[in-house]
Amino acid sequence: MSEQILIDGLDLEPATAPVITGQSGLRRTLLFLARRPGLVLSLVLVVLVAVAAFAPGVFSGQDPARGVPEENFTAPGAAHWFGTDSLGRDLFARVVHGAQLSLRATLIAVLFAFVVGGTLGLVAGFAGGWVDDVVMRFVDVVLSIPTLFLSLAVVTALGYGTTKVAVAVGVANVAGFARVMRSEVLRVRTAVYVEAARGSGARWFTVLGRHVLPNSIGPVLVLATLEFGTSILAVSSLSFLGYGAPPPAPEWGTLISDGRNYLANAWWLTTLPGLTIAATVLATNRIARALDGEVGQW
Repeated sequence: MSEQILIDGLDLEPATAPVITGQSGLRRTLLFLARRPGLVLSLVLVVLVAVAAFAPGVFSGQDPARGVPEENFTAPGAAHWFGTDSLGRDLFARVVHGAQLSLRATLIAVLFAFVVGGTLGLVAGFAGGWVDDVVMRFVDVVLSIPTLFLSLAVVTALGYGTTKVAVAVGVANVAGFARVMRSEVLRVRTAVYVEAARGSGARWFTVLGRHVLPNSIGPVLVLATLEFGTSILAVSSLSFLGYGAPPPAPEWGTLISDGRNYLANAWWLTTLPGLTIAATVLATNRIARALDGEVGQW
């Protein structure tokens, strides 16, 4: 006879789920990836960029700040894969070492938006009433301001620097995370298992931490992956405008800004860093779409 749980008149039977062995799970994952070569390529690219950010010496042992004036404006070739700039510095080394600065700023921006926006959405959706009204009106005001303009306003108030650029981008993305988290909490808090937990006398923070939050976080994580690519563009844009780390720091946006004056005779100074940014953004967006499909199936 199957076990039954009786909670305040609710007769619940524990759900049974098919057991998936490790071998079958691995086979399913490999089959999933084999049907999506674009996703595999995106994963490989993101891994390479992450390795470049945390261990740039793996790809380039050259000093990104050291230049050889005799080799300035050298076109891409075997000696210098991305060519050299006006001071003879190896552009590939600068792009590789710049990944550390740009991705660090992007991680800070996404983490800030995820924590602050997720907390606001969680509180608004779970508490409801006037708390929900106040928080969401604030979110609506933030959403009415273009993201780049809001980032510019915040970074102007905070000052220059990579970390301050990251915080400015994170502030501009808080509203999106708050709306997604609130919508998921509103959906989950009316579920049967949440009502059963409340009816059994569980405290509100127990219901929030054990039932509502774990079942609401999935779409917000997908949004974080998607916002990672958007934040790379935003951080690079602010660096391009001169709000990032001061020279000779090789931030990706700064590299494009430095090379724009030499487009006629050294196209690679802007094109290759720009293609690096575009490829990274497209790869993260492809991964986010794949995660979104998996979360939808769950």
